Parts: sequence; structure tokens; C-alpha cells
Amino acid sequence: MKTIVGSHAQRGVTLAVGLIMLVVITIVVAMAFSLSKNSLLSVGNMQFRNEAISAGNLAIETVINSTFTTAPAAQTIDVDLNNDGVTDYHVNFATPVCLSATSVSAATPSSLSLPTSMSSVATWETLWDLNATVTAAQNTGATLMVHEGVRVLLTDAQKTLVCP
Repeated sequence: MKTIVGSHAQRGVTLAVGLIMLVVITIVVAMAFSLSKNSLLSVGNMQFRNEAISAGNLAIETVINSTFTTAPAAQTIDVDLNNDGVTDYHVNFATPVCLSATSVSAATPSSLSLPTSMSSVATWETLWDLNATVTAAQNTGATLMVHEGVRVLLTDAQKTLVCP
């Protein structure tokens, strides 16, 4: 009388292999969720960075187009990037600093083209340092520093008031 030993020995192996495969699939799915979460956070950070740079540049343009050289002062500018009436970013400017002033006259060629109203008057080509900190309005804790240099033509009287 022959007994088949092989068929009885394999009955429990199928269950063990099935459980191992289930554990492996669960680990792969958990890793996929973790990777997708990290990717989502990374994309969100890149979006904040790009929007914050745009908000900082918009605020810098606003400051440059103002008369900031007459009385340089720290200020905060609220920026609504998507024009929905809600502030998206707060841009905090440090006091603009005049770094240098170079005399420019009508006879001296300059890298800047002078308007005709200023060509007969001695002017000063001044270099200003603008520093801004951009924060999201939603209080996420994320901040971004924007640093910009700008040249501005000033008259002698204006230069005397604000530049060294």
C-alpha cells in the first residue's frame, strides 16, 4: 500500500505563500501612497515658491513706481495674485537703502538714457537695495526672501536727502 506523502505536505504551503504575497502587496501599496504624498508636498512647495516670487516681484514693481526715494521707509504690501478680492500674500519691505550715487551730467555718457527734462541738469545715478519677505496669507509658516537692486536717477537735492 502506497501513501502519497507529497500531496499532504503541500496543503499548508499554499496558504503560507498566499499570506506572504498579501503582505508584499500591502507593503507596495503603502509605499506608493507614501511616495504620492511626498510628491504632492513637493509640488505644493514649488507652487508656493513660484507664486511668492511673482507676488514679491509685483510688490517690488509697485515700490519702484512709487516715490520711495523721497522718504524711504519700511512698508507692507498685500498682493492678490488671482484678482478675487482676497489677499493671497503679504510682502514686508525693509527700508530701501541707497548704496551708492554716481554723478551723471549731460556731457558724460551713461548706461541710462536721460530724459530731455534732465539732460541739462546734473543728476545722480543712484543704486538702491530692496529686500522683501513674502508670506502666505493663510499662515502656513512658509516665507520667501526676494532681493532686488534698482537704479534711479535723482536730482542733486533729492540725492542729498536720501543717499550718502
